Amino acid sequence: MELEQGEPTCRVSDMSDMVVVDLDSTVTAELEAGSGSSEADTTQVLFQNEDKEAADEEEEEDDDDSGTDHLSGEKSGTQLQRCEHHEGGRSSLPDTFQTSSLLFYERFKAYQDYMLGDCKPSEVKAFTADYLEKVLEPCDWMALWCTDAFDVLVEVTDLDLKNLKAWVELSLPLKCVTRGCEITEEAMLSLLEATQYKVHLQELQVVYDESGDFVQTALALEHLRFFYKHIWREWDEEDEDDDFDYFVRCVEPRLRLFYDILEDRVPVGLVAEYRSLLENCSKCFQQFSQLRSSLSVDSDSELDNVSMVEGLKLYDQLETFKRKLRIIENPLLRYVLAYKGNSWQQNLQSRGLRSSGLKVVHVVTESCCTVLLQSLLSARLMPLCSTEDTEIQFHREPVSAVDACHQDDVVILLPGRYSVSSSIFIPDSITMEGFGFPDEIVIEKKTKGSTFVESTGADVRLSNIKFIQHDAIEGILCVRKGTLNMENCVLQCQTTGVIVQTSARLTMNVCDLYGSKGAGVEIYPGSVCSLVGNSIHHCRDGILIKDFANALDGMPAITMENNNIHNNEGYAVILVKPGDGKYQVLAERREEDRPGAESKGDIPSTDMSTSSSAPATPKSAETNSMEEDLASAVNRKWQFSRQISRNKEVSCSRPVQDLMEHQIFVSVQGNQFRRNGKGDFGTFFY
Repeated sequence: MELEQGEPTCRVSDMSDMVVVDLDSTVTAELEAGSGSSEADTTQVLFQNEDKEAADEEEEEDDDDSGTDHLSGEKSGTQLQRCEHHEGGRSSLPDTFQTSSLLFYERFKAYQDYMLGDCKPSEVKAFTADYLEKVLEPCDWMALWCTDAFDVLVEVTDLDLKNLKAWVELSLPLKCVTRGCEITEEAMLSLLEATQYKVHLQELQVVYDESGDFVQTALALEHLRFFYKHIWREWDEEDEDDDFDYFVRCVEPRLRLFYDILEDRVPVGLVAEYRSLLENCSKCFQQFSQLRSSLSVDSDSELDNVSMVEGLKLYDQLETFKRKLRIIENPLLRYVLAYKGNSWQQNLQSRGLRSSGLKVVHVVTESCCTVLLQSLLSARLMPLCSTEDTEIQFHREPVSAVDACHQDDVVILLPGRYSVSSSIFIPDSITMEGFGFPDEIVIEKKTKGSTFVESTGADVRLSNIKFIQHDAIEGILCVRKGTLNMENCVLQCQTTGVIVQTSARLTMNVCDLYGSKGAGVEIYPGSVCSLVGNSIHHCRDGILIKDFANALDGMPAITMENNNIHNNEGYAVILVKPGDGKYQVLAERREEDRPGAESKGDIPSTDMSTSSSAPATPKSAETNSMEEDLASAVNRKWQFSRQISRNKEVSCSRPVQDLMEHQIFVSVQGNQFRRNGKGDFGTFFY
């Protein structure tokens, strides 16, 4: 092959055909510089350039194409495996496609891009039928008709997409697996005849075929089956507000919740609460529908009037259930507004005193040297076991020790690192203490599940222990009821830190809490919380106070003295309270780090009010703050903006009496707030 300098084209000959390639200046330069290279090298450069141009042309065509080829998209994204049907090795049924293990993004894409799009609730069935019409094979494919009583092989002969059904014929000889019954060929033919040879598409599973011709049919049936089992609610279509994007409001949050539950990211108690709400809502809707269908439009009878009143009550109840379901389905609201903890944990009964009157000191250690044992004996065991009604028991880990406790027992943990796989439930008034410094007595929980420590005892005491939480889906410690006194403990959190539920009491002194992805301390209405001398840092928010009390709960009572709340992503202290229905936040004051404040010993006291005048009443102060510092915009449902207060005067040294005006605070003094991302105090309205 010969190349002449300056020639714009080059002809490459091979045994098959002639290829003419226009050379740009870059390729020409390469060929000129490598005139000594082989013919194979030159050919490779030319074809690389040709492949690049072809790829660019294909990309331009894709950009210009306004339509969407859902078939090619799904074929390239999802590979279905074979699902074998053994049934103890005696099954005569063929294998089907394995579709039950699809990933979140695969279902998300199918519903958003292909099946539902931006349809309204009333358009769901029409959009679904249109999607199925495009992807389902119209006839002549084999499937298993699967019910609770049997699986039988059938052949699909036609589709009734308006009713989401298919016409089928029984495959002969009969291939069937039954559960708890015996079905003959004649009985199955009679059953099909009674259904007019129609079965629901959701009950069909496509028989596996290596050719790949029925992959899209199997996928479409799986998306349909999953949608009506886990996403669709029978009351969705009757929503009075039909002018909204069904996928955004309903499908996406329900789909995310399903996978959060599947992957153990939702507490067991919240899952049970959600399923109970679903069941109750379904029953209420059925009762409401039956009552509504029985009413006569033109009738003025007393019976119909009574039914109308009952119908209104059922309707209100139904709306309440639906609202609670939407709160749990929202990943940002479910913990703040919905979750109250596992009911079986809340009802965990105290064992009380032993019938023999015996008290036990439980010593927890895997191994112990003589010197440490002598120290333990003289410092703790002798004072505790001075009477004959006390004995000592030894345990290798803390969970079994706490489970063996009765009222007034004592658990002493010797230095060591204890790894536990289950939660620690404390239903009795016991004392649990570490014999040494907190960093020497470590209890570590690595498994997923409920809260690390649950306290429901009337008077529980924890001291000198470090708790480390890994891979968690709930908080590190929760006071469900009763009183918990915690002193000199370290809490290395992952989700929410310490939760103080309604009617519970927490006294937390000289503790170090950090690492929470939620709030360090979460305080519910009607609780009593005393925080003295603690360090709460590197959490999302330091202290979150839920100020949405109803007539039964009352306001929380909070004491905050000499705490150091610093380096949190959000606020040092934030109030969550009902507002006008819009998501907004009020940033009441941001503390600036002032040089010399600590050296003078003037630890700043803070004020919830932004008014620079004399102390005002709580209502007027809150109103003025809202008018001056309301958030400027709401970008999304939970992404709220904030407006930093212009009040930069020396408010950090205001008298404590100003903050004392707020009814939720019993005492606030000597607290230090430093380097919190959004400020010292904020109010979030939901």
